[in-house]
Amino acid sequence: MDTRATVRILVIRRRYVGDIVLLGSVFQSLRERWPDAYIAVAVDRAYAALPTLHQAVDAVYAIPAGFSDWLSFFVRLRRDRFTHALDFDNRPRTALITAVTGAPVRATLRHGQPPRFRSLYSHALIVEGDYLDQRHITAYYHRLLGLLDIPLASQRGELRALPADLKFVAELPELAGLPSNRPRVLVHPGSRSAYRVWPAPFFAAVCDELQASGAASIVMVAGPAEQAIVAAIQAEMKTPVAALRRPLSLPQLAALFASVDLLLCHDSGPMHLAASVGTRVVALFGSQNKANWHPLGQVHITLQPPLPCQHCVSPGICKPDDAYFNHCVRNIKVPEVVAAVRTQLQTLAATPQ
Repeated sequence: MDTRATVRILVIRRRYVGDIVLLGSVFQSLRERWPDAYIAVAVDRAYAALPTLHQAVDAVYAIPAGFSDWLSFFVRLRRDRFTHALDFDNRPRTALITAVTGAPVRATLRHGQPPRFRSLYSHALIVEGDYLDQRHITAYYHRLLGLLDIPLASQRGELRALPADLKFVAELPELAGLPSNRPRVLVHPGSRSAYRVWPAPFFAAVCDELQASGAASIVMVAGPAEQAIVAAIQAEMKTPVAALRRPLSLPQLAALFASVDLLLCHDSGPMHLAASVGTRVVALFGSQNKANWHPLGQVHITLQPPLPCQHCVSPGICKPDDAYFNHCVRNIKVPEVVAAVRTQLQTLAATPQ
């Protein structure tokens, strides 16, 4: 801990990739409000490397997964004498963490309902139930800054790919062996919900069209649990395609995104990570609210079928009111995706380097 800092802030957001990435504008705003502050982030251990990619973050506190680590974690929290604790989750565990810090300023918010464990916070905000109908999730985050009279420095916060990770990615044989005279399109076909995965034959058709026409070279990447999706796409393809099968850390994945020209993916954490390092995105949305979760920036293309759904591909299976359990993404057509990727590549070709 930087003992010279008189303002010491703990930002709490346990998970996931996209949720943590999208806190970038919060980190930036805190840094501009207090240039000499000590800014730390508490996240689940699986995501501990992610906040380090933001220049405003000084330290990461990995939230324990096992009971035996909690005592030392609490001791560290108390020892570091935070002045501010900003809880963006308002869950039982994060409320406890907030309280244990002993920070004079302990703030949280909750969408549509009174924040839980109100007595543990010095500041708590009820965000209107319709607030997120047409707003991005970052606007929700910014409400907590407003509650504490912290000016918003920017609408987005960029992450940086680290030099060691960029070097690692550049030396990957799957990338090093690609032609130097073609754009590189990375395809990430996975999703946390199997319902939100575009069909393998559709991905295969897009990849074949782009490679056979010479428009781009394709590389596929997916997490360990998503390798079957990659294998299914490869089985459908007529052209050979490179696929990264080795596990990548989150910083290495950020460097991979920064090293390609375009990412084709679903609405997902990797989509936000790619956008945050400056890579253009073509993203496939199902029924989830695109206003809440679109990638930040004006250079991205998001595709979504007309909603409410008029041609259900899985009647009796989909749950219309739950975006994690419907197949709406399957109503996006292959020609639409090919056209979006080509548009992005043409724009890149016309953009001065």
